[in-house]
Amino acid sequence: MPRLTPAILAPLLLAGCVGAPPIAQPAPQPRFDVFAFFAGPTLGTGRLKKILSGTESTLVHGTGRVEGDTLVLDQTVEEGDKPAKHRQWRIRRTGPGRYSGTLTDASGPVTGEVEGNRLHLSFTMKGGLPTQQWLTLAPDGRSAHNIMTVTKLGLTVAVLDEDIRKTD
Repeated sequence: MPRLTPAILAPLLLAGCVGAPPIAQPAPQPRFDVFAFFAGPTLGTGRLKKILSGTESTLVHGTGRVEGDTLVLDQTVEEGDKPAKHRQWRIRRTGPGRYSGTLTDASGPVTGEVEGNRLHLSFTMKGGLPTQQWLTLAPDGRSAHNIMTVTKLGLTVAVLDEDIRKTD
């Protein structure tokens, strides 16, 4: 059996990585108000590209509400032909432009930071997959572009490119 040397293995691994679209630089306005944007109904439509399994369409119906100091966002996620699944985010402000919380899909805490019109979320998915999301609020304040990357062993294994809009 031939031996896979690092010189042979590295290009094979890199060829299998999923490329992420560029993340927009934050603009000072409009400032991303996480609670205002996600309160009420939202709809996300996107494409999820996974290493070794191709690209699938996604549809996310969300309903957010503020309970005291916490944003509660319930979502129904449809991914390709799979059965819909439900998840819940619980996010609270921890300081100016800073957030923390939980996600039913995550194995630990969610952290967030707002810089101008961009929200950056970090968490680890169940299964130990580090995940980053960059949501950029559009000038209309009613829609946002979301890029999510999932990594394993430092390699990008999935990328979601999604548009989210308020539907109220």
